[in-house]
Formats: sequence, structure tokens, C-alpha cells
Amino acid sequence: MEKKCGFPFIGKLLLLLQKNYLSMNQPLAPTTEKQRHLILDALRGFALLGICIANFPEFSLWSFMSSEAQQALDTSGTDTAVRFLQYLLVDAKFYSIFSILFGIGFSIILSHASERGANGMRVFYRRMVILLVIAIGHLMLIWSGDILVLYAIAGMLLPLVRHWSNRNLLILSATLILLPVGIDLWQECSGINLAAPIMAAWWTKAHSYGITEENFAAWLRDIDGYRGMHEFLMQGAIERLWEFVDGHRLLKVLGLFTLGYCIGRNRIYARLAELRHQIKKTLFYGLAIGVPTSLLYAISATQEHPWGLTAHSFLYAVSATPLALAYMSGICLICLRRPHDFLLTALSKPGRLALSCYIGQSVAGVMIYYGIGLGLGTSMCLGEVVLVAIGVFAAETVIAWIWLRYMRYGPLEWIWRMLTYGRWLPLLRK
Repeated sequence: MEKKCGFPFIGKLLLLLQKNYLSMNQPLAPTTEKQRHLILDALRGFALLGICIANFPEFSLWSFMSSEAQQALDTSGTDTAVRFLQYLLVDAKFYSIFSILFGIGFSIILSHASERGANGMRVFYRRMVILLVIAIGHLMLIWSGDILVLYAIAGMLLPLVRHWSNRNLLILSATLILLPVGIDLWQECSGINLAAPIMAAWWTKAHSYGITEENFAAWLRDIDGYRGMHEFLMQGAIERLWEFVDGHRLLKVLGLFTLGYCIGRNRIYARLAELRHQIKKTLFYGLAIGVPTSLLYAISATQEHPWGLTAHSFLYAVSATPLALAYMSGICLICLRRPHDFLLTALSKPGRLALSCYIGQSVAGVMIYYGIGLGLGTSMCLGEVVLVAIGVFAAETVIAWIWLRYMRYGPLEWIWRMLTYGRWLPLLRK
């Protein structure tokens, strides 16, 4: 299998999954339903923390500032170190965890539907359509950096491979994750940029509102009403499409969904005690592969791709997924060793309200940094931005903890669930 994959280290991880995890004939360890929920919710909460840290440099408008403006800050030296650490430890890793968990969730939806004798595909597609509507609202009304639109679209493709064997699912996952490397190699050799027409359309739209390269970073800070924010969001939606095409994000996300579906279908999250040794091996290989490749990826990202676009794309592919799997394995081992750990319990609270918390982070970012709120955009160094992001997540954790004492679901989860199943569901706990 390693030879077919073409990259021995990726093949090693896939071989580990194939041989040690994916056996439907192994008995389930006596993991309770409550423990299974804690594991998945804690992983979602952990992913949300990383996503918040990754996204807030954009909310704060620090990412939109020119390199000259960033270097002019008194904290430029510290910011350089923080930025390097973000690429090393955060960038792409946490959205990868979130994507893998999405695939696991798909397997759970099908399993529950089958137990009830319901049509799992009908429920799943209804769920995806509703998610797409919510995502478009988030993209067009709150924040241009939305990822949920892509999740909904990629999710609609996932059922096409639901009957594939474990081996073929893993091969497909690796192929989808690595395919962008080949596309970038072709683009670099041919001089053709597939996303160039979208970039041209983006700037045409931006210029029609008076948004230019010079005022781009300050636009959202200086607005005094929602109209200016809406104009930025309109051009931002085209910019987001450019980012998706330029970064081949559909392929990457679908590859991670496929991996998550394979993990979920084999109920690995419910067999942690049984698979403790294999989880430790995944942690070891994930760190052994992910840390050095992430180090090289961080160097490439912070030094404007000195080895070229293809090398940067390759480092992205071989760093993000292994380190994401290592992070997930570490959380699972903590759950096994300390199932009542306070930190895991705390992470599980926002994890149960993942959709509400994800969009809540956007609302918080807008109110802190945009002109319609406190207007603090471009005023903070990157280190301060990271601390604010951690503070926002901590506040969400407290709110989620209190909310779940009285409510069954998060506010958006409640609406999403009712629309999916087409019936009224009680929100308050009795």
C-alpha cells in the first residue's frame, strides 16, 4: 500500500489505520454512550479553540495589513515569532480535525437512521441543504471567511463513496489530500493560474465599492454603519471563492471527510480502550511526521514560499493531516487516562454547541474589531490578538456550560435539528 501511495510516511499512517483499526469483526470495548459523546464533543471543542486562534488575525485585520505596516509595529519581532508558531502548530491542523469529525458525524447519522428504519440519505441531504442556507447567511451577512459553505457542498458528495471498502476509502482520502500538489506543480510549470479570473472579478467588485489595496485593511475598522460592512462582504464572498479555488480546498476537505467517515464507520471513537496501543502509535507517527514537516511548512509560509509553490503545497499536505491525527490521538489518550478530566469536560461544552460557537466567534470578532462595534481593528499586535481569541473561546465555554444546564441543544443546533427532522423539539430541560 505504501508503494501505491507514493509517499512512505503517508502510507505508514494509512497502513496503520488499515491493519490496526479498521476491523469490523473486533468486539466493542465497554465504552458507555456518555463517554463516546464526551470524546467527540471534547475533540470538537478543541478544534473550535484552534479555529478561533487561526481566524482572529483576520477579524482583527492584522492579516490584511501590509508587511511594511506589520513591521512598523513596536511588537514586530514578537509578532514574527507568534506568526511562525501559528503556522507550525495551528494553521490547517484544527480545520482538519473539524473536517474529520464531520465525516465521523456522517457515519453516525447513517447508523442512527438505520437503527430507526429511516432513510439516512434523505435525512443527511436535508441536513446539508439547511447547513448551506445557514452558511450562505453567515458568509453574506457576517463574515467572508466562512468555511461552512464548502462543508455543505463537500458533504453532499460524501455519500457517493459510502459503500466503498476501508482500503479504497483510505486510498481516496490520500489521493484527494495529495492531488493539490500535482495541480500546483502543473500550474507552476505551465504558468497558468486557475484562480486568476476569480481574483480579477474580486478586485473589480471591490473597486466598484471604492475598496482598494490601500484602504483594504482599514475599511472594516473605519465603517460607521452596516452598509459599509455589507459592501465589504459582497466583494469578500468572491474573494472567498478565489481562496477555495486557489487553495484547492474542496479536494482537501473532501479527503478529510472521507477519512473521518472511514474512522466513524468502524466506530474507532467507541473502541478507545481496546485500541489504546494503536492510538499511541498514531500519536507517535503523527508527531514524527507532522512536527518536522510543519516546521518546514512554517518556514515556507513566513518567508513567502522560498522553495516554490509546489514545495509549499507538498509541505501543507504532509504536515496538516498527520499532526491533526496526533492531536486527536492525544485527546483520546487523555480521555482514556482521565475520563473525568476538568479540561476535557470544559472543552466538551462548546463542542456540543459547535455551530452556534463557530458563528458566535464571528459575531464576537465583528463587535470587537469592526467600526460598527468597538473598532479595534489594526490596533493590536498579533500576540494580543491570540490572547483575545483565547478569551473569546473561554467566554463561549462558560456560556455554553451555563446554557446546557437549562437547554438541550444550542440555539442554532436546535433550529438545524428541527428543520432536518421536520418536527418541533423541546429546547428546555425538564
